[in-house]
Amino acid sequence: MASFNSQLLVLAFAVLVLFSNTSIAKPTFTPVLPPSYPLAVRNPYLSAWLPGNQAANLPSAVAQFWNDQKLTWSVIARIDGQAYSLFGVPRPSDRIKPATVISADLTATHTTFKLTAKDVDFVLDFFSPVSPHDYVRQSMPYSYLTVSTSSAASGSPSIQVYSDIDNAWIGQFGTSAQNTYGWEAVDRLTQVFSITPEGTAKFSEDRDMALWGSAVYCTRENASKLSRGVGIVDNVRESFVRNGTPGDLGTFKAGSVLAFSHDLGSLEGTENVTFVIGHVRDEAVNYLGKDRYGYFRSECKDFNCGCMHALDDFHSADQESRGLDDFIAASDVGSANYSNILALSTRQAFGTMDLTIPAETLDTKEVLAFVKEISSNGNTNTMDVIMPMAPILYVLAPDYIRLALQPVLSYLNSGSWPHDYTIHDMGSHYPNATGHNDGKAEEMPIEECGNLLALVYMYELATGDTEYKTKYLDLLTTYAEYLLNHGLYPAEQLSTDDGAGLAPNQTGLAIKAAIGLNAFGVMTNQRKYIDAGKHFADTLYSKRVGTDPERSHFTLIEGEHDSWSTQFNLYLDVLLKLNTFPTSAYKMQTDFYPSVRRDAGVPLDNRDLWAKTDWMIFAAAAAMAPGVDNEGVRDMFVNDVHAFMTNGKVGVPFSDKFWVDTGADGKGARQEAGLHIGYKARPVVGGHFALLALEGPDQVFGKKG
Repeated sequence: MASFNSQLLVLAFAVLVLFSNTSIAKPTFTPVLPPSYPLAVRNPYLSAWLPGNQAANLPSAVAQFWNDQKLTWSVIARIDGQAYSLFGVPRPSDRIKPATVISADLTATHTTFKLTAKDVDFVLDFFSPVSPHDYVRQSMPYSYLTVSTSSAASGSPSIQVYSDIDNAWIGQFGTSAQNTYGWEAVDRLTQVFSITPEGTAKFSEDRDMALWGSAVYCTRENASKLSRGVGIVDNVRESFVRNGTPGDLGTFKAGSVLAFSHDLGSLEGTENVTFVIGHVRDEAVNYLGKDRYGYFRSECKDFNCGCMHALDDFHSADQESRGLDDFIAASDVGSANYSNILALSTRQAFGTMDLTIPAETLDTKEVLAFVKEISSNGNTNTMDVIMPMAPILYVLAPDYIRLALQPVLSYLNSGSWPHDYTIHDMGSHYPNATGHNDGKAEEMPIEECGNLLALVYMYELATGDTEYKTKYLDLLTTYAEYLLNHGLYPAEQLSTDDGAGLAPNQTGLAIKAAIGLNAFGVMTNQRKYIDAGKHFADTLYSKRVGTDPERSHFTLIEGEHDSWSTQFNLYLDVLLKLNTFPTSAYKMQTDFYPSVRRDAGVPLDNRDLWAKTDWMIFAAAAAMAPGVDNEGVRDMFVNDVHAFMTNGKVGVPFSDKFWVDTGADGKGARQEAGLHIGYKARPVVGGHFALLALEGPDQVFGKKG
């Protein structure tokens, strides 16, 4: 008897252990757990994310705008009368149970979560298309959330799916917010909610959220019965929990939500419902005092059309984007670490842009792209942001290089900018691209002249358009002359890394001047500028003006032999195949980097202990210059960026600036290796495509006729 009891105890213990292991099984994250998951990321004002450290608790996790503001966006499912939170319910009632998170998956265009509750499996698929050659699709200010349900259990459970949003999506918080909401049934299947702030000014912001325009939420019946509700969040959700429909059709006021629910009936096999979230601004950008609309307005003039178009286009957009996902996943230069970096960078980079047409004419031949310098200072079409962003454009849609440069070149060509060097940006804060007629803008004369000349040539090389430069030849010649006269020994000024401060005789700027001159000379077939660029390079490298006496590395400052810097500008010479510098110069600099690497990576330069991920990948790509082909250094940079991306210390959209060592920062404060520094959600993560760009332009979509 004692033996039998002992066997029972052992069996009971084994069952308990099995149950315990099952109940505490942790979710899996494929391919990695990122610092923040992109959920709905389409432009600077539709930019919703989920911090990676909340993913394991998805039922109570809260979506956030890129600048950390919380966004109400919930999903609740009801199974045979019992409600389960799937996403966005941080304070559930006693009648709502949390579903169990199984996994999360990240691709270039999709963020997918799998959960289970009461023998029913759920998939939440957050999809933001990246379709740069389809201007309507790319400019549509809408993202998708598809909720799929399936059950392998016997029987056919009764399923209802609910989702809601609130006025946080239009930058309205607190009890004093004044809003109006609208609802329309577009056809017998599709319903559209909208919410618009009252008393706010066009082009106004609050903590980078747009205070003009409207949030839109819509859905369509799909083998389901669709219901809607408006009212105080707890009341509307409780109605769904009890009855399976939102129920309340009250007024919208502080604390209210706009809600939809789908009754799927008795579930057999797999069913899904798709919601579309949007932020629609009629006036997208102010360009030199004239309004510009999103390109999509050439197709749709109102919310209803926009929602219908988005829902009708879902399957085509999804099919195309999954092709892009596959391409990015296969772009594992050196290792899968690189493709993981690209997957997290893709939506973020394209989600910083608006593709626009004139409001007066809606002329689709007059397309301009505007880029917000998110999180650093909000500038519009910053030249030294377009440059590090350019590799993703080069790889996926090189015509966007021209679209982003065109607002700048048109303004400069008008003569309104009073200086003989290139402007830094088109406006101090997005979406105002009003120029700087007074000449008062951040001054980076060598930096921006070199950037502009290199970018124009990059566009020409990628597209074969040899005519574009002709229109601006006089202007470009002015900037080439500026580099010729001021580029070899730069006066005290800022480089793109303005946080590092002013300095004279920056070797990196002289390198950029050399490459810019050569690029201009090659594309205009002018020997004068080719020779000047190569003379600069010879002086810096062969004559050692820009190296230490032993020629072991390029210096940060000409003549300061112990100084050094990550010389990311060399990448432009490699990408553009200019051969401004000899192979031995790339080899010298590449071989040097491991000697100055710190705990988490190579610092930007000898002055600080921080690095920038875009420049790290630029340096990795320069390490693969023909005749150098240093895979070890390439992988060192890539792996350091990947380690930062996955270290679990950061919970913001992919930051491009972080500490590479722990200790004093020289200003009385301490920092920790692997922590990000301020920047988040910026367009410059497009620079992570620098390695892939070496394989050529326009690699995925090709040109449409």
